[in-house]
Amino acid sequence: MKCDQVLCPIIYRPNPSLSFLWCVTFCTMASLFLRNQRFSLATLLLLLELLTVNLRTADAQIGVCYGMLGNNLPPANEVVGLYKSNNIRRMRLYDPNQAALQALRNSGIELILGVPNSDLQGLATNADTARQWVQRNVLNFWPSVKIKYVAVGNEVNPVGGSSWLAQYVLPAVQNVYQAIRAQGLHDQIKVSTAVDMTLIGNSYPPSQGSFRGDVRSYLDPIIGYLLYASAPLLVNVYPYFSYSGNPRDISLPYALFTSPNVVVQDGQYGYQNLFDAMLDSVHAAIDNTRIGYVEVVVSESGWPSDGGFGATYDNARVYLDNLVRRAKRGSPRRPSKPTETYIFAMFDENQKSPEIEKHFGLFSPNKQKKYPFGFGGKRDEEVFIDDFNATISLKSDM
Repeated sequence: MKCDQVLCPIIYRPNPSLSFLWCVTFCTMASLFLRNQRFSLATLLLLLELLTVNLRTADAQIGVCYGMLGNNLPPANEVVGLYKSNNIRRMRLYDPNQAALQALRNSGIELILGVPNSDLQGLATNADTARQWVQRNVLNFWPSVKIKYVAVGNEVNPVGGSSWLAQYVLPAVQNVYQAIRAQGLHDQIKVSTAVDMTLIGNSYPPSQGSFRGDVRSYLDPIIGYLLYASAPLLVNVYPYFSYSGNPRDISLPYALFTSPNVVVQDGQYGYQNLFDAMLDSVHAAIDNTRIGYVEVVVSESGWPSDGGFGATYDNARVYLDNLVRRAKRGSPRRPSKPTETYIFAMFDENQKSPEIEKHFGLFSPNKQKKYPFGFGGKRDEEVFIDDFNATISLKSDM
């Protein structure tokens, strides 16, 4: 196929790895347009832009959480090298580990930078402390470290064991945000917090998702801030724990993305896997507050290979491989944008407890892969183009 010399320059982009795919796909659509004019040039350009966005994000929606609760883990510079060699382009850090931040310089890896729960009170009660934290851990590394989000606190529950910390979450988020905003970086670095699914009171059916009544006074102001700041809510989503806690009502194929058919029909939305159902229950819970539209980033998801019911190597392999593939698309309730998802975790961490927490790693501490699947490359782009073509149904035009 010979490319059209006039149309092709329209789609030139500086990324050489994708330019051929852009060119071939655009010229195919252009040829169809010129032959039968089944759709307008405006439609053609819109489809091109959708393809451009999809190609840019096709292999970039999966990250991996870098936990450090192990006494046998490799040094940070080797870990960053492991991310790069395996095409893992996003990382979540749970605290501003200086060695890790130094190793991330000029790596191109996008980062969720965590504020540990132990720092929340200080950041909430003193704006100067927040400014110093941002200077030391954000500004000293930006832009050579591509900090995308700052996660202020993780899984703080206003009615659980960490309830005393809940009062500090939103003020800490706001102080960190203001410190970043003062530097004009609030559009590049979003400030949020990470929550878990225990804050959901009703999750079935997903469209009726709602937050628990006893956490609304905590969560609603946070959602209001996120709406104001155009920041996503970070949510840790674990089908494993839902399945292992209720295997009578939740089938293993539904939890592992392997169900051949829709398991839950919820109005216009059909669910073949538990991950999508859980995620959409969060989307619905946010919508049902009627505060406004807030995006969701899945800041943790994983499956253990040992240590508990259903925690086997094969189950973990199947779940994680399918999770990587699934991150290229949205959920039934939010189909238009791929779901940014972070796998927990990079390594098995032998100092975590209980026992099951030690077996979530994608890699062993000796840097050997536990599972055969990968995290990007040519195959991902090709698969995503197939998905794109199936979505816009060009077959009828050929």
